[in-house]
Formats: sequence, structure tokens, C-alpha cells
Amino acid sequence: MLYRKPINKLQKLIQKPSFLHLGIFLTILLGIILFSWVAFPQQPVTLNMLITAPDAQPWKQGLIRDFEAENPGIRINLVEGPNATNLLEDLYTSSFILGESPYDLVNMDVIWTPKFAAAGWLLPLDDRISKEELAAFSPKDVEGGRYQDKLYRIPVRSDVGMLYYREDLLKKAGLKPPETFEDLMRISQTLQKQDKVNWGYVWQGRQYEGLVAMFVEVLDGFGGFWVNPDTLEVGLDRPETLRAIEFLRNTIREGISPPGVTTYQEEDTRRLFQSGQVAFLRSWPYAWPLAQAKDSPIQGKIAIKPMVHAPGQTGAACLGGWGIGIAKSSQHPEEAWKAIQYFTSEQVQRRFILSAGYVPSRRDLFTNPEIVAKYPHYPQLLEVVDNAVLRSPIAQYAQTSDILQRYLSAALSGRTSPEQAMQAAANETRRLLVTRN
Repeated sequence: MLYRKPINKLQKLIQKPSFLHLGIFLTILLGIILFSWVAFPQQPVTLNMLITAPDAQPWKQGLIRDFEAENPGIRINLVEGPNATNLLEDLYTSSFILGESPYDLVNMDVIWTPKFAAAGWLLPLDDRISKEELAAFSPKDVEGGRYQDKLYRIPVRSDVGMLYYREDLLKKAGLKPPETFEDLMRISQTLQKQDKVNWGYVWQGRQYEGLVAMFVEVLDGFGGFWVNPDTLEVGLDRPETLRAIEFLRNTIREGISPPGVTTYQEEDTRRLFQSGQVAFLRSWPYAWPLAQAKDSPIQGKIAIKPMVHAPGQTGAACLGGWGIGIAKSSQHPEEAWKAIQYFTSEQVQRRFILSAGYVPSRRDLFTNPEIVAKYPHYPQLLEVVDNAVLRSPIAQYAQTSDILQRYLSAALSGRTSPEQAMQAAANETRRLLVTRN
């Protein structure tokens, strides 16, 4: 009934056109449009993002609510996925391959960026952010969001491998923290002989992605490399790689690491270290608050530093962490970018760090007084972050990682010799890269 009179007038005007009638026609038409806008307001834009279920809670507890309050025309729909990064990657991959991906924001582990970008699933972000704005983030975190010199991912939180050690035991024994692989072996044996610990050093040796993350630190510490992303040269059969493997094998052979270390993942090593039985642990920042909990046997007794290295080399910290990109298939790229700007801003990231205990991707936050008051080890953590090394940022990363995992596991567990294992791994990797390029 509301539309009948205006529509009847429109019909008469159309039958007898004139300039006057045209003006009246346009006025009435504008009125109908304005009435429609008032009567039927636009619905908010909804941005979908897939995330692991445990990580969803910190987002829901404040971050998304505050963003939506400041941006009433945008809603964020978090889709909670499995608590395993490889399964989350599979879900994203499947949705993009099918061509009907519902996701606008792409929450990415650092090692997914090359694959997703090479497949054409992400929008480049270079023209949306200045060099000055990027300079506020840790350089390696920014580098981890690039593929072939284009930026596809803005870091939300960082993550790096590091060396934990029993500061109390070293001080009592009059020992300085180790700098080299030889120092680590020597100090471990000293503390073991004094019956201070059962084991000197624990690391992740099971055949999975954690093995690769651990190994790239040791490999870099010996001056070696895995795959050069610029030339696709493979370094797995070089002498530096064999020396890195020999070091790890020696920790088992000499009783510094447990015989079962080749079956350990992060939590296996963390629990053993936290029980007080181990002098040194290679792990991630998540282990710190657990080790410093009130019921922890090693509360107040630990410190962190970058991974040890060979003489003349530098320590390396494997870069992990998460960032956000925009799906190329998204119908709302401008709204998605507004969300990325908000979630990666200094103010929001500070709240995120304080509430969830994650590692910042913005450098200034490592020394922010409010954060340091709660996490006094963060200035030390910045030193570790500055020694970060990327796992080979190539489009075929998943396949190359699988190759390295299989052959490295065989070498460390004694199923084959390091020389045979790495020659086979290098050859298989080269065939893969030649075939795909």
C-alpha cells in the first residue's frame, strides 16, 4: 500500500514525458530509494576466518567485540577448526581448491604463505601498507609474509625456537651459559657427573614438522642451509648438514640426550625439563609460563638464550608465528584490510599479548613497561627473535619438509647412515623442485 500512489504517478509521467515531468519523476524516484534505505537498512558485512579452537578464545574475549563496536558495519565470524596446524591448513587448502571458499581473512602459519601465494589464493598487500608502518614489526616476521618480493601476510604474533637452561645449576657450578655446541656438550656432561641432572639436553626428534623446526636451527648454526629460495639450490648433502646431524647423534650416543629423544615432541621435552631432570631444552616461548608456574619444580630457576652454534657462526631461532592475509576470492577486501589494520595495531596487540601471553610481532612491545612487568623475560626474547631464521620459503614447502622429515628421522634413529640419508633427501628434493618449476 505504501508504494501505490508514487507508482501510479510514475506511470502517468512516463506516458506524458516532459522536462517538468522528468524532474518530478526523478524526485519521486529518489524518494522511493531513500525510503527503501530507511525501511530496509543495509546488513553488516560478515568476514569469515578459520582458526584453531584453543586460539579462538583470546580473539573472542575482547578483540572481536571491541573491533565490532568500533566498526558497526563489519562482523567477524570465527570458524573454529581442529587444534592441529596441518589439519587447519588442509581445510583452507580444500576450500580454495574447490573454488567456493567462505573465508575472507586467512589466518596463516608462517610456512603456509609461499604455498598460498604461489597458488594465487591471496591478495598482495604491498600497496596497502607503507615501509614505515612495516618497520615497526620484527624484520623476519615481515619477511615471513613475503613471496617473490610481494607481501601477502601481516604478522599478528611471532614465535621462535630458543634454548632454555637451568640458570641456578650453572651458577652453582661456576659455569657460563653455553655459546657453542661443544659448550653445551661439556656443561651437560659436567652437571650429569655431579648428579645434578639425569639428562643434559632434550630436543624434538620425532618425525613431524617440529623435527624440521629444530633441525634448521642446528643446521644454520653449523653454517649450512636447506633450500635457497632464490636459486632453489639444495644443501642437504653438504658437509655442514652432516656435521649438524652428527652433533644430534652424539647427544644420544654420549648419553646427554635420552635414547627415546627421537620419538619426542614439544610436550614430551617440556615435561621432562620441567620435572627438573634436564639441564637444557630446545623449545618455544609457550614453555616459559608453564615452567614458571607456582607448582613447577623449576620456577625461578631458568633462563633463555638463542640456540648455540659452531665457532665462527651465529645462533639461529626457527621462526614460527601467525599472520593474516586476505583471500583473493573475498567479496569484501576493503573491510578485511580494515580488520587486519585493527588486529595488528600496537594498542590491540598489546592487549592481546597481556591477555594471552603470545609473543609480539611489533618490536617495541618486547620492551613495553606494562608487558615487561608481566613477562620480564621479553627483552631477552627480543634477542632470540633477532636471530630468527626462516624455514625455506618456497611454494613446495610441504613436500620438501616431508622429504627432510623422513630421511632425517632415519639418520637420527640409526636406520641408515647420515651420508646415505642426506644424499637421498637432496636428490629427491632436487627432483621435486625441477619438476615443479
